[in-house]
Amino acid sequence: MTTPANRTMEFRHLRYFLALAEELHFGRAAQRLAISQPPLSVAIQQLEASIGARLFDRDSKGVRLTPAGAAFQPHAAALLARADEACALAREVQAGEVGRLRLGFVGSTLFNGLSDWLQAFQARHPRVEVVVVELNSQDQIDALLAEELDLGLVHTDRLPPALTAAPLYQEPFLACLPAAHPLSAQTQVPLDALSEQPFILFSRKGSPDYHARIVEICRQHGFYPRLQHEGRHWLSVVSLVAQGLGVSIVPAAFQRAGVQGAVFRPLAEGIESSAVFAAWRSSSDGVLRQRFLAARQPDAAAATDRRALSRT
Repeated sequence: MTTPANRTMEFRHLRYFLALAEELHFGRAAQRLAISQPPLSVAIQQLEASIGARLFDRDSKGVRLTPAGAAFQPHAAALLARADEACALAREVQAGEVGRLRLGFVGSTLFNGLSDWLQAFQARHPRVEVVVVELNSQDQIDALLAEELDLGLVHTDRLPPALTAAPLYQEPFLACLPAAHPLSAQTQVPLDALSEQPFILFSRKGSPDYHARIVEICRQHGFYPRLQHEGRHWLSVVSLVAQGLGVSIVPAAFQRAGVQGAVFRPLAEGIESSAVFAAWRSSSDGVLRQRFLAARQPDAAAATDRRALSRT
């Protein structure tokens, strides 16, 4: 038996071989495998033919491993162990216990419990790697479409057809003013009081929907903002305000950012809230996404929303 026949080695052949190698008795090995002796004998013959080497000596004295069989035994055991590990890993990935989640987020979520959310998820799923990157809404949409992100936390639900969105939470908009600005002494700021002020807004390119929403809020109250500067991130907008370069209307979360020189005041008029949505590719496998979204505790999220409202 020196030339392998045209046969394919199967994992069941390895299991049968290992059982017989340990028992060195066809009857006991067959009983252990819950099969009859003839299929076991055939399987061993098929394995030997596929390898091209005799693995067992059989005579009236019993069954013994040949030197080839003894050499093959540890490798066969290792192959089966690796196969079992691969199967277990595949099941764990499918169940969302192992894997990699690429998460995009807008800056406001940092001040609305994102770190607690991440820690809660990692505590429950320590073998899942979470890669986080701060991007504005439009950049996240582009990255989701390019399959560079698995999940995005964005400020808009106006998405291309290939993407799906689900609401996460809402928070009020606040007037953001330089600390030395006369309006900062007021407990509430009428929107029309901002009509002649230089405005700093979120970049139209970075988030067309959000930019348009702020402009529309102003338009509905009788003026168009005098755009002085744009920032690609909300913290940039707040920082420019803090340096006295203008005023803005920002999500309430940024009053918790601790930017010195910027103050936040409720708007006198009732306006629509700032919203954050989860976004993902509609066609993507959703196990890790669902587990991550489920890790955001509703009670904690509600508390965050109540704190935002209580400060306005």
